[in-house]
Amino acid sequence: MSEEEQAEADTTEVAESDEDAGIQTGDFVELEYTVRTIAEDGEGRVVDTTSQEVAEEAGIDDEEYDFSARTVTVGEGHVFDSVDEDLEGRTLGDENAVRVPAEEAFGEFDPDQVQTVASDKIPEDDRYPGAQVTVDGDQGYVETIVGGRARVDFNHPLAGDDLTYDYEIVDRVEDEESQAAAMIGMYLEEEPDVRIEEDTVEEEVTLEPDEEDTEPETETQEVDRRSLVIEATPMMQMNQQWMFSKQQIAQDLMGKLGLDRVVIEEVIDGGAGGMPGMMGGMGGGAGLEEAVEEAADDEDIDVDADELVEELDEE
Repeated sequence: MSEEEQAEADTTEVAESDEDAGIQTGDFVELEYTVRTIAEDGEGRVVDTTSQEVAEEAGIDDEEYDFSARTVTVGEGHVFDSVDEDLEGRTLGDENAVRVPAEEAFGEFDPDQVQTVASDKIPEDDRYPGAQVTVDGDQGYVETIVGGRARVDFNHPLAGDDLTYDYEIVDRVEDEESQAAAMIGMYLEEEPDVRIEEDTVEEEVTLEPDEEDTEPETETQEVDRRSLVIEATPMMQMNQQWMFSKQQIAQDLMGKLGLDRVVIEEVIDGGAGGMPGMMGGMGGGAGLEEAVEEAADDEDIDVDADELVEELDEE
């Protein structure tokens, strides 16, 4: 057996060993699931589901709901701790129902969080039982309003409820681009188009000195670089979570996928007519390249139009 064949056999053996060990922390899996409250008399209320049939039976408005399976990273807190623990060691196709206690889910009900506030702190349109309101920065639900006083429950709506998490493992996600898109989707509830690019760049590398007192030297070396390119749509750019957390999201992506950098491309869709204004409606890179070449001819300036357009596109 050649060295190449041996290496391939070793890789296959490791993969089979990992498969035999089942799902482990850090694995990406797709889950179909339904989360319900646990009721003493019959079936509880549906809290979340990937099943359109279950949603329709529960009377949940599903007009704009995405019922596709959810991708989670096992052991990373994307599901309740009890579910994370239950997933480890399982294999594709396994299903189970996990009981999640209230203290782990949305906390125990705290009577002190039910407070009486002046009704003028609540907008007139929200002064009715069941309205979701924000009072002094805290979110709650109106229980009653009598005269100039309102009773507001600041507990989570599911506080005190034990839950049951029914799931089925429908797939393992191995493709890194799919993993990256899924990770972003966990933060934003939207999966953008992404791609991983690999290139070779020159970097200054510090060399270890031969002697203790010798000044370290540097030399230029070629190194491989892996970049994740995220196409940020206008909708994504307006997402508050993205605006305030993209640095954290990028660090998370680089750490889990072994990336060297994350590049964010802003994508603006529009008609072919281009934008009016200072650019005169040139409408894209082709018009810009032509204008640059004309300017170079008029002023006898040494300009590489292709290079300049490429640099502007990268910005």
